[in-house]
Amino acid sequence: MVEGRVTPPRILSMKGREKIVMVTAYTYTFAGIVDEAGVDMILVGDSVGMMELGYESTIPVTLDDMKRHVSAVARARPRALIVGDLPFGSYEVSVSDAVYSSMELARAGADSVKLEGGEEYADRVKAIVKAGVPVVGHIGLTPQRLLRLGGIRMTGKGEEARQLIRDGEALQEAGAFSIVLEYVDPDTAKTLTEKLAIPTICIGSGPYCDGQVQVLHDLLGLRREVFPFSIKYGDLREKALEILKRYVDDVRKSKGPFSP
Repeated sequence: MVEGRVTPPRILSMKGREKIVMVTAYTYTFAGIVDEAGVDMILVGDSVGMMELGYESTIPVTLDDMKRHVSAVARARPRALIVGDLPFGSYEVSVSDAVYSSMELARAGADSVKLEGGEEYADRVKAIVKAGVPVVGHIGLTPQRLLRLGGIRMTGKGEEARQLIRDGEALQEAGAFSIVLEYVDPDTAKTLTEKLAIPTICIGSGPYCDGQVQVLHDLLGLRREVFPFSIKYGDLREKALEILKRYVDDVRKSKGPFSP
């Protein structure tokens, strides 16, 4: 493990040499745990809307929500690079909105920001980078645009594949230092990975990318509803239920280690 904080240049240097590991975290406690596990990047994703705030999608998540969770993660002082998601409505309307929102997340503690969209938002990426905030791109399945995409589905076949390649190249040229490929056809993800000089980090897009990202709550098995491309390494929900039921039972039966 490399000593010191992970930086965008460090992530760039890993392409073709070492797989990049990214996972989401939204709280001080879990940020400390995932960092201790040795991940390279912590994504404070707008998926916090479903994982922690009780929303059905990422759409209701606000910039204030993201600032609050980015700052909580930053207070854990992780070695991993912190990536803050730009939420829906914080960058689409204008370049100035995109720069302002990015600066706000940087002030909250983000080392970089992520935004969804390809060549249509390349001007935003260029302006954000010029303002001094590193950018991670995000193409393929873009949850903030599920209505337009027609729901959760794999992308990147036929004309979509050609568009994704154009998107990736535009984001790279605009200054993004890496790109998340979400639920992209594995062959297209492989082509993008080979074409681009910056790392690709995939979720549900096959084994050929430069790295992988997963949602922490899915990895740990903390929720029932999961995406079709989620990976589950444990079942902490059932373990937590077991522990809490034991506690409830002990209290009601007036037994248990309740004294100091």
